[in-house]
Amino acid sequence: MKEITVKELKRKLDKQEDFQLIDVREEFEYEVSNLNGENIPLGGLLLEVHKIATDKPVIIHCRSGARSAAAVMQLEAQGFTKLYNLKGGILAWAQEIDPNIPVY
Repeated sequence: MKEITVKELKRKLDKQEDFQLIDVREEFEYEVSNLNGENIPLGGLLLEVHKIATDKPVIIHCRSGARSAAAVMQLEAQGFTKLYNLKGGILAWAQEIDPNIPVY
């Protein structure tokens, strides 16, 4: 499984690179804090598979990296190849990039 660090994600955002960011946490978690990605909770991921890009990199994140890793595995089984798991999730983002983002 390919992974990306929060510092690498920040560089991509700053450079306005073309990729899709997907947050697989539950909606109530997304409302607490988010990185402006598209919210597709893990439980409904395969039902929403049509929303996931196949023509550009897709970075998937959650709170700590565990659910997003599961999401990457599910999508790889469906034939997706340009997937990256955000190592450490939003907790790593809060620790290394933005200490003001609410965490739980």
